[in-house]
Amino acid sequence: MMRPATAPKIPDGFHYRGRRERLLQAVRETHGGGLVLMPTAPEVFRNRDTLYPYRPESYFTYLSGFPEPEAVLALSCDNAGETRHLLFCREKNPERETWDGFRFGPEAARETFAFDEAFPISTLTEQLPALTMNRPALLTPLGLYPDWDRTITQLLGTVRSQARAGNTPPACLLDVRDALDPMRMVKDEAEIALMRHAAAITAQAHVRAMRFARPGHFEYQVEAELQHEFLRHGAQSAYPAIVAAAENACVLHYVGNRCPINAGDLLLIDAGGEYQSYAADITRTFPVGRRFSAAQKDVYELVLAAQRACFDALKPGAPFHAFHDAAERVLAQGMIDLKLIEGSLDAALETGSFKRFYMHRAGHWLGLDVHDAGHYQRGDHGEAPTLLEAGMALTVEPGCYIGAAEDIPAAFHNIGVRIEDDVLITNDGIDILTAAAPKSVAEVEALCTES
Repeated sequence: MMRPATAPKIPDGFHYRGRRERLLQAVRETHGGGLVLMPTAPEVFRNRDTLYPYRPESYFTYLSGFPEPEAVLALSCDNAGETRHLLFCREKNPERETWDGFRFGPEAARETFAFDEAFPISTLTEQLPALTMNRPALLTPLGLYPDWDRTITQLLGTVRSQARAGNTPPACLLDVRDALDPMRMVKDEAEIALMRHAAAITAQAHVRAMRFARPGHFEYQVEAELQHEFLRHGAQSAYPAIVAAAENACVLHYVGNRCPINAGDLLLIDAGGEYQSYAADITRTFPVGRRFSAAQKDVYELVLAAQRACFDALKPGAPFHAFHDAAERVLAQGMIDLKLIEGSLDAALETGSFKRFYMHRAGHWLGLDVHDAGHYQRGDHGEAPTLLEAGMALTVEPGCYIGAAEDIPAAFHNIGVRIEDDVLITNDGIDILTAAAPKSVAEVEALCTES
């Protein structure tokens, strides 16, 4: 089995500093200066004294690349253009490092991640009031973590209590994610390289799963093959994998993955690897150990046609929702042709009768989060769709889900199909990052019938 291409270079500290400078420039232009405070994610206990595997908060990662818990960014700027990039993090601690592993400590973190200064996290509460006073605006994530909300409330109370000494509290408190979302929506070259690598690993994992799955296996055994491929290439799961056989494929977020797989079942796998915090997201559906039945093939080719229509609708300047509308038209007409619904195409679209078998949107933003940051509508009141531009990345995932019902021909019972790829918008159109994962009927059947 071929290995994914050589892993891309990881961005250095000055790359992250460039992002921070872009954010501070926006703060200066909008508010005349301000302070950005960004905490990373807290560690979370799984049970008793065992923690879940740690992953830093995505906005924090975007601005710093710093991988450790118990850390806060403090970024300030004034109207004259002066900026400060500060990091608060854990101190070096040889005893704890013996138990838990390496810590950067403030000095090494400052040098590695291109901060002006770095301090022990234990000094944060003491230093925050001085950092905050006389700043026109305070930007921080609001409602993200309850403990952080309490920290901000206490901070503002402290700063306001010092007004008699001639100090001015921030005139406005804003959610910094509103300023960061437009930045995160358009990927830079380093992000695109990481996403390509995540996509290559994930495509290979899906090929491995197709070759492995056979009647008599359990869904979780197929999931293990996916995990094996992720881990052997330095990735991890971007989200809980969906490995859904037969009727389970009609449950959109099925994650039980405990059922046996029988001959002739369709197996829907929705799984993505995460590499250096960047996610891929692929769905493939295939027959286990045999070729598609006639009804399965009809539904599969309908979904494949809907995805092709989506691709045709994706280009710079197009409204985000245009590709979803394209998917609905193809799917609704196909359902009429297969006699799953009645009436004309216009009637099906107007009444939404097709939504019985297709009930989700055709895609979402993709990046540091599998459902990545960014708005789908723009304008002060969300009155207009976001327009696509080069550098945006999204999934394209039409589907059709037909449960068993008396008014449905038996041949179509429990057929669930979704086909999902990751797409980068380019100056000329699109680049399908996950094209290496087979999906034509011929390619899929060839893999599924290999001895």
